[in-house]
Amino acid sequence: MAKKRRKEKSFSSFLNNPIDFTLLITILLLLSIGLVMVLSASSPSALAESGDSYSYFSKQLIFAILGIFAMLFISKIDYRFYQKFYKHAWWIALILLVLVLVTGRTVNGAKRWIYVTETLSVQPSEAVKLLMIFFYAGILMKNRDELTSYTKGFFKHICLLAPIIGLLLLQPHFSASIVIIGICSIMMIMAGCKFFHFVATGGLVGIPRINRASHFRTIPIKKSYHLFRSMARCHRRWLASNPKFICHPDLGGLFGAGLGDSKQKFLYIPEPHNDFIFSILGEEIGFIGCAIVLILFAIFIWRGILIAMRAPDMFGSLVAIGITALVGIQVIINVAVVTSSMPATGMPLPFFSYRRNCIIYSTL
Repeated sequence: MAKKRRKEKSFSSFLNNPIDFTLLITILLLLSIGLVMVLSASSPSALAESGDSYSYFSKQLIFAILGIFAMLFISKIDYRFYQKFYKHAWWIALILLVLVLVTGRTVNGAKRWIYVTETLSVQPSEAVKLLMIFFYAGILMKNRDELTSYTKGFFKHICLLAPIIGLLLLQPHFSASIVIIGICSIMMIMAGCKFFHFVATGGLVGIPRINRASHFRTIPIKKSYHLFRSMARCHRRWLASNPKFICHPDLGGLFGAGLGDSKQKFLYIPEPHNDFIFSILGEEIGFIGCAIVLILFAIFIWRGILIAMRAPDMFGSLVAIGITALVGIQVIINVAVVTSSMPATGMPLPFFSYRRNCIIYSTL
């Protein structure tokens, strides 16, 4: 009876924990700006495809509202509840990825989506990212005394990723693989694994990717359609990696062409409301707008780190670090792709990209 009372007291005290209003306001601001940019970026494509310029925005708004309600509901659940099922998270992730390969539909040469109906689809890799956060938080806490060892610490836990990454590469979904590897690596280092083990092993594994990166830097921007449109219409001399790059004087720049006045969204760049939405943002509200959005993401990361430091146990700390890393890594990769700092990849921008992750990141 006493044990039951302690559990009830612990759970009730969790429900009374104060909300981090700085983080909450930051999320709502990012989500609001994201909705405005989806409305602006998607209207020409939506009008051309469905005859309704608000069709993408209305769906995004619904997902955003659902995400906010889900966030409020999930915030009342004691995170220690998930610790009991961390092993199940790995198996669920594995089943979801196998299900994609079996029942998924191939689009643009990749099989990443499961279509429930012709208009409703889900991307299991987004859920897998969260599942791996909970799994690694649980297993790293369980094996925390072995983490300094190379074989029992680094090698053992990194090998648990092999089946997950293998299934993602079969889709193929290289960007999701990079994100998950990055998240789990950060969590392992924060849990106690030695950074040297990652540097030594990562150097050997990363050698084959150096050739691709080197080749990418030798390709002129004008020969890459996505990057050319993104650089030409968005960044002008403020964000362009090539100082000699010349574009139209009334686009991009310090303050942008004006909200809603983008030119490249008129079917110049494929799906500007998805992976290249940051390009539209830069074109319409310029360097100042981009800086504000990046500062908001920096505040999100800062609050996430503080929450991780203040967590009462290792599991909660690792979950907070994992979620923070999830958002941070995707922001870095998306902005790097748009600014031609790395090869183009299908990486959505959290809180901004249409439908693909709006509800998931609102829930976080």
